[in-house]
Amino acid sequence: MKAKGILIRKCIGCNERKNKNELIRICRTTSNSVEIDLTYKMEGRGAYICNNNLTCLNDSIKFNKISRALKVEIPSEIVTELQKRIDKF
Repeated sequence: MKAKGILIRKCIGCNERKNKNELIRICRTTSNSVEIDLTYKMEGRGAYICNNNLTCLNDSIKFNKISRALKVEIPSEIVTELQKRIDKF
């Protein structure tokens, strides 16, 4: 059996490539609702942001990077929840 490699994803805020576990996944589900995906396995379009850098989140909100990546408007509840999660790290 072949061993799995490290999955690399790119942060929307800073454009750095990092290990998937170092990022938070924001997912637009098939019903066009936006959720934070803690399992990294939800169905739908996803975008990643650094889990320890608040400036990445602020830049991505300021320039609408998350909205453009997910092709849907981001609710303010999701933004506040992301800020709380990043503050914990």
